[in-house]
Amino acid sequence: MKKDKNCVYIFDTTLRDGEQSPGNSMNTEEKLILARQLERLGVDIIEAGFPIASEGDFDAVKQIAKEIKKSQVAGLARANKTDIDRAWQAIKGAAHPRIHTFISSSDIHLKYQLKKSREQVLKEAVAAVKLARSYTENVEFSPMDATRSDKDYLVEMVSAVIDAGATTVNIPDTVGYAIPEEFGNLIAYLFAKVKNMGDTIIATHCHNDLGLAVSNALAGIRNGARQVECTINGIGERAGNTAMEEVVMALQTRKDIYGLYTKINTDQIYKTSRLLTQITGIPVQPNKAIVGANAFAHESGIHQDGLIKEKITYEIMTPQSVGISDTHIVLGKHSGRNAIAHHLKKMGYVLDDEQLNKVTARIKELADVKKDIYDEDLEVILSEEIYRGEDKYHLVYLNVVSGNVAIPTATMEMQVGKDVVREAGFGNGPVDATFAAIRNITKTNYPLMKYVVNAITGGSDAQGEVTVQLKYNSHSVVGRGAHPDVIVASAKAYINALNRLEILKSKGKNC
Repeated sequence: MKKDKNCVYIFDTTLRDGEQSPGNSMNTEEKLILARQLERLGVDIIEAGFPIASEGDFDAVKQIAKEIKKSQVAGLARANKTDIDRAWQAIKGAAHPRIHTFISSSDIHLKYQLKKSREQVLKEAVAAVKLARSYTENVEFSPMDATRSDKDYLVEMVSAVIDAGATTVNIPDTVGYAIPEEFGNLIAYLFAKVKNMGDTIIATHCHNDLGLAVSNALAGIRNGARQVECTINGIGERAGNTAMEEVVMALQTRKDIYGLYTKINTDQIYKTSRLLTQITGIPVQPNKAIVGANAFAHESGIHQDGLIKEKITYEIMTPQSVGISDTHIVLGKHSGRNAIAHHLKKMGYVLDDEQLNKVTARIKELADVKKDIYDEDLEVILSEEIYRGEDKYHLVYLNVVSGNVAIPTATMEMQVGKDVVREAGFGNGPVDATFAAIRNITKTNYPLMKYVVNAITGGSDAQGEVTVQLKYNSHSVVGRGAHPDVIVASAKAYINALNRLEILKSKGKNC
C-alpha cells in the first residue's frame, strides 16, 4: 500500500474480531454478504477471519478472498509457521492479499501466557514476518498488549519487524487499558524512537473496556497513526472495538482539527450497520452515535424549533451523509407548538392558534401514557378535537373493575350539557359494563350493531382504535374513539356515536 499521509486507512475486523463477541457468530454465506457490503462501504482492508481457527473460518476467508476485488483481504495468523501457511492458503486467491501476524509484547503476557523471554518472542516475531513476506509484500504485524508493554522493548520489536519486511505495524490496546493522552503519547514515542520507520504505516487497534476506544484511536491518529482497525457498530471481544462509523464521521465532521480523510462511502454506513444487526440479531442501542435510532431524532421543543429554522443549529452532520433518509422529529411531551404545527403542515393540516393549542394539549396528554406518537395518532386527535362539532356528551372519568372472580363494574362521570352526571354499570365484561354506565347516564338504549377494535400503530403501547355502530329506527350512526387503554377508547367511541346521533336529532331526523 502506497502511503498517503493525509489518508486514514480503514481496516475492518468485523468478520474476525467482531465475530468473536458472544452471539455474533456468522456462517460463510452471511460473512460473504457482509464482506460485499464492506467493499461497497469502501473499507481499505477486510480482515476476513482467522483461517487456522476452524475449517469453517478457513472456507469463509478463502471464499471472501476469491470474490472481493477492490478491498484488501487479510487473514490473521499467530507468529508461527502453521498459522502463517494456513492464512496464505486461505487468502492467496485475493486480488490484494495481506497476512496479519501477531505475538504478545507485554511482560504480563510473556510471563503468564507464553512463558517465554523477550529475546525468544522477538526472534519469533521477526521469523514470522520474514515467512509471511516470502508469500506477499503486504505484511502486517501486531505486538499484542502493546499498551502494557515496556516502551523500549516495544521500540525494539517494531524496529525489528520493519527490518524483517512488515509494511504495517499495528499497536493494539488489547485490553482497553489506555487513556487517550497516554495512547497518543505512545504513538508519538514510537515515531520519535523507531529510526527505520520510513513509509511504514502505524495502525491502532483499540478495545472499549473503559469506553475509550474511539477516543484512543483518534489520539493515535493525531500523533501519526494512519490506519484504524475497527468494527461496524463497535462489536467485538468483551466491550467491543473502535466503532468504524464513529471514527470516520469524527474525521469527516472535524476536518478543521484533523485535516484528514478516509475512502469510506459514508452514505453506506447506516445500511451496513442495519445489515450487521439483521445477520447477528443483536440490535444497536437507541442512543448509539451515528447509527442509533435516536442519533438524528429530536423531541425537545427547543431543539425542534431550532431545527425547523436551520438544521445546523442542532445537527453537526446530516442524516443523509450516513445513509439515513431524514431527521426524525419525535412528537411528545417535550415538543413545542412550533414543531407540532410544522409537522401537521407537512401532513396537510393548517390550524389556527386555538386549534393548535387544543391539539398540542392532547399530544402532551397522550405522550404521558404512550411512548411514540405517529401520524395516525395525530389524525385521531384532529378528528376528535378539530373536525367534530359541539358535543352534548363528554367523558370526564372512567374506572373499571374486572377479572375472573369479580363482577365487571364501570364507574363513570360524564358531562351532559352543562351538568356532570355520575353513574355505575355492570356487564359481562369491562366493555359491556362501560356501555351500561353510559346508557344509565344518557338514558338511552340504542342497539349495538358493531364493535371493532384495531391497533392504530405497531407496538405494545399502540393506541387502540374502537369503532361502534348504533342503530336507531331505520338509521345507524358510527362512532370512533382512540386511546392506549382499549376500555377508554371503547367509551369514547360509544359517546362519539351518541354525539353524532344528537347532531341528526338537531337536523330534524326522526329518532
